[in-house]
Amino acid sequence: MAQIRIGTARQVAGAVTRSHVGDGRVVGWYGAPGTVVDAEIREATPPAHLAARYGEEEFSARWTRAECAAKLADVPMHLWLRRHGLGTAGARVATIEVADLVISIARL
Repeated sequence: MAQIRIGTARQVAGAVTRSHVGDGRVVGWYGAPGTVVDAEIREATPPAHLAARYGEEEFSARWTRAECAAKLADVPMHLWLRRHGLGTAGARVATIEVADLVISIARL
């Protein structure tokens, strides 16, 4: 069964894919290859330049979904933002909340 685990880099070293959170935690995906994850702290204040451009409402959720779409497309996030903003360009992305984290998951 596929699942998410949250811990230190060492604790999730065996994950198929990982996302590093700004506070040092790592979110690991244990499931089918071809899946990407991204995680952010739900209540984190977005950088001022990004908040001014994209708004603050549900920023972490929108950011993680866009980051997953960029990872699937193998496009650096700065280029993704230029082309798609915080959109997913049709990628199917699921978003969940676990404790204080927003975690998005997408599959090829």
